[in-house]
Amino acid sequence: MSFARRLTWITAIATLGGLLFGYDTGVTNGALSFMVDYFGLDPLQTGLITFTLLIGAAIGAVGSGSIADRLGRKRSILIMAVLFVVGTLGCVFAPELGVLLFARFVLGLAVGASSTVVPVYLAEVAPPERRGSLVSRNELMLVIGQFLAFLLNAIIGNIWGSNDHVWRYMLAVAVIPALMLVFGMLRMPESPRWLISQGRVDEARAVLESVRPLETARLETEAITTIAEESPGRADVSLREIFATAWLRRLMFLGLGVACFQQLTGVNSVMYYGTQILEQAGFERNAALMFNVLNGVMAVVGVTFAMLMMNRIRRRVFMLTGYIGVTVAHVLIGCVGMLLPEDNTVRPWLLTVLILAFILVMQGCLGPTLFVILAEIFPLKARGIMMGVAFLGLWVMNSIIALVFPPLVATFEFGTFWLFAIIGVIAVTFVAKFLPETRDMSLEQLEESFKSRFSKAH
Repeated sequence: MSFARRLTWITAIATLGGLLFGYDTGVTNGALSFMVDYFGLDPLQTGLITFTLLIGAAIGAVGSGSIADRLGRKRSILIMAVLFVVGTLGCVFAPELGVLLFARFVLGLAVGASSTVVPVYLAEVAPPERRGSLVSRNELMLVIGQFLAFLLNAIIGNIWGSNDHVWRYMLAVAVIPALMLVFGMLRMPESPRWLISQGRVDEARAVLESVRPLETARLETEAITTIAEESPGRADVSLREIFATAWLRRLMFLGLGVACFQQLTGVNSVMYYGTQILEQAGFERNAALMFNVLNGVMAVVGVTFAMLMMNRIRRRVFMLTGYIGVTVAHVLIGCVGMLLPEDNTVRPWLLTVLILAFILVMQGCLGPTLFVILAEIFPLKARGIMMGVAFLGLWVMNSIIALVFPPLVATFEFGTFWLFAIIGVIAVTFVAKFLPETRDMSLEQLEESFKSRFSKAH
């Protein structure tokens, strides 16, 4: 098997975690209204359906980061895959709301682990010149998962919408890729960088030689080993050590900032509540389900563009363009939603176009770049736990947005998007001032650069 094919195979299996991440967060978009009818849910209980998954994801993100540093990236992904299977089956066969909420929490643990461990695994296996495009494939699979959720929701909902258990059918689909991930990862290699951090240099060299030319693998093994030897001590680093070390602390706050701002743009208000937003814009339920599929299509188009261009355009340019674009989109959505009367026949169509434009810019710039940057900026011995903390911040913000968005829309209607626009302006300033460029450097070169640059930071 050629090096390129081997890398493609590793990426395809690992990013099934991203596919499940996308499907399990997106399926609620269409299934939720059927769950409300089946269980007779009040607004608080309805919010808990989404909220329990997100809380699980926050815990899974930070917990899996520490586990990945201790047990390895491969084992962590296997544990995550089993949780996907168990959580999905728990949701499908849930006899009551309490069981459903617990199963959603278990799914959340898996989703959070996927957001943390899969990008780290891909970044540590990929060669520097392909790292951006390979890591961004996880985001591509994520939005493909959301698209499949929207599409299958529309198909299943329109065909079996009168069946009381239709929401179970929507959720059950995820069992198939979850089982594929379990059995696929059994044949995948461990991260060579993690192996070297454990002193298993020969095993790491063998992995690199399976995805690189021999001389390249030798030189890369030497470079990784040098970095590992320059950071003596345990193969994992505690949070206390991270916040007590100037350059690690600076990187941690940078990662948290980038992760939190990505959620505060409100992207998941659209991905979770897209059907409800379109209904409020003026479409009927079945029409909203169908048009919501376009959100998934646009996300796939955006991430595909980003994946193709990730190694050609600088990360900072991607991030700045994305935040400026989504800020403009938020302003326009707010203006159309608030200024045009509800009986205006153009209003729902114009809002749909603007929401699609928002998703295109968001997923074409911010979504993939976030995963790539977070997988690049953290040092080898703390990469798992620092990724976990960054994604903990992301999932906490995600949870807050999911919880407050419905009451905000109920109170301010489409004026809510102006609030997102204000946050977007702050995000542009943050990225312009603090985010360094990471393209065209190996992970070891980046680590040395950040250590030198931020060691005297206070």
